[in-house]
Amino acid sequence: MAKAYKLPSGTWCIKPYSHSEPMYNADGSPVLLKNGKQRMKRIYKTITGATKKEVDFEAAQFMLQKEELAKQPRQPKQKKTDYTLLPLTELIDKYIESRLVLNRSLTTIQDYRCIQRNGFQDLMQICVKDMDKELLQESVNMESQRPCNRKKGVTLSPKRLQNEWSLIASVIHKYTSSLDDVLRNIELPEVPERVPDLIPAEVLLPAIKDTELELPVLLAAWLSFSMSEIRGLTKSKSISGDHIRIAEVVVVVAGKDHRKEIAKNKYRNRTHRIPPYIKSLIDKVPGDRLVTLTEAQIYHRWIKFQDEHRFKHMTFHDLRHLNASIMAALRIPDKYAQERGGWKSDKIMKKVYTQTFSEIRTAVDDKIDGYFDNIANPIMENMPWEKYRAWLTLFGKKDNKKSQKEFMKFIEEHRITT
Repeated sequence: MAKAYKLPSGTWCIKPYSHSEPMYNADGSPVLLKNGKQRMKRIYKTITGATKKEVDFEAAQFMLQKEELAKQPRQPKQKKTDYTLLPLTELIDKYIESRLVLNRSLTTIQDYRCIQRNGFQDLMQICVKDMDKELLQESVNMESQRPCNRKKGVTLSPKRLQNEWSLIASVIHKYTSSLDDVLRNIELPEVPERVPDLIPAEVLLPAIKDTELELPVLLAAWLSFSMSEIRGLTKSKSISGDHIRIAEVVVVVAGKDHRKEIAKNKYRNRTHRIPPYIKSLIDKVPGDRLVTLTEAQIYHRWIKFQDEHRFKHMTFHDLRHLNASIMAALRIPDKYAQERGGWKSDKIMKKVYTQTFSEIRTAVDDKIDGYFDNIANPIMENMPWEKYRAWLTLFGKKDNKKSQKEFMKFIEEHRITT
């Protein structure tokens, strides 16, 4: 038994033996004795108190507890679960449970379950240990030919296949590293770049005026709000004076609306100044919610609206593409455009959302074609140059189609035929 001693401060101290720990050199190698065994360092418990009797009692109590613990049978080590022996569908269950702990969105979890029910069904009952590159690649090839549930006669899109495979690969990687090299070498169909045919704002806004879709469409095309953000807007939480902010979103899970306080990412929780015209529409809304239509109602009425006006179909989400393209055409600095749209980076904004308008692109093409055409097909010497330069100046500006046709007729009349 250790002996208590008095410190210069007057406090009593005792250091009973606790346990021993292996010693290591600075480079991490073990410190060895002459007999080859590892040197152990004795560890003592420091007990201090006001009196000798007090520290002796605590030391004795400590040693008694240590002896009692030594007498108890050691608990057998829990056998580590070999996840490679579990079928893929069970691993997906475990993966989803781990994502719920991290507060993944309900829509994300819903999509995981959808993939588990419908995607890669040939793999769901197979254990990871039985998977190899040939099996996984063949499964991807089969999945690429799987009929789409929503559209008859259409196979799964490359984008959807990519999303499904992302879950499968993430699950396999989480529970084993033995297939990491295989996962990196699986080939997926190339996802074609989607360039929606956008309805010009000059055409869309007059057509949508005074309809029940006007406010949601303007919130999307003008303020770049998504469907879930629009349906989450309320006068009580979203409107503050002349500003509107994303305070909540409404998402559909298992056919029911769920209101969330946090948007998809922090960049989406943004605030805009309310344009006077949109403010006038908001003031006419009787209740607290700015848009009471369900997601399905907006979807179907948006399709019907386009059919009635014989517009080429664009999705409701494409209105955010329209907004991004307008900002690009207006040469809005990337930083401000990114903030308004709630994009995490300008790279996403430019790659996914910004498209060129067909009319603007046509005008650009006409300019370039006219330049090279004039070189390839020389204009006659009696060309009225002053009139030509006047036409060329006007051609690059906004003009009506009749004027453009007259200009092209003018060019043809003064061109040498070959």
